[in-house]
Amino acid sequence: MSRSPIRDLLVGVFVLSGFAALAYLSIQLGGATYSGPGGLQLYASFDEVGGLAPRSPVVIGGVKVGQVKAIELSPNGDFRARVVMDVDEKLQLPDDTAASILTQGVLGSQYIGLEPGGSETMLVDGAEITYTQSAIVIERLIGRVIQNLGSSSDGDKDSSPKPGDDD
Repeated sequence: MSRSPIRDLLVGVFVLSGFAALAYLSIQLGGATYSGPGGLQLYASFDEVGGLAPRSPVVIGGVKVGQVKAIELSPNGDFRARVVMDVDEKLQLPDDTAASILTQGVLGSQYIGLEPGGSETMLVDGAEITYTQSAIVIERLIGRVIQNLGSSSDGDKDSSPKPGDDD
């Protein structure tokens, strides 16, 4: 039996297009992005970054304007987390811009939300955002609530009047 070279070529093209589609999907689902040279690099220090990770989005008003490039320990020895952000170089952000670590939904991933201020001086490449709000860690919040509930119920038992006290 003889094979048709046209059919072999078509099968090869079909297999290669399948591999190309798989490669494209894996890159898209993995979140790999190319940020070309010339992005505005900004820094912000936080007491707690929670589940923030590299490649997390940086957003202004719900619009993605960049991504987290790296998270490292602050070099000035204050043991705070320093976040390196790569944002769109076309942005003109005032130097009193605030950065907050926010959560998408109740148990969703975390991202950085920027709130531009009203200053006329703009942030330049390599600038530090000084107004920051750290992530809220749900486990610590629940622990504090349980601790407060436990201490308030113990306090109610001790402060309740005992029978025979007429004061």
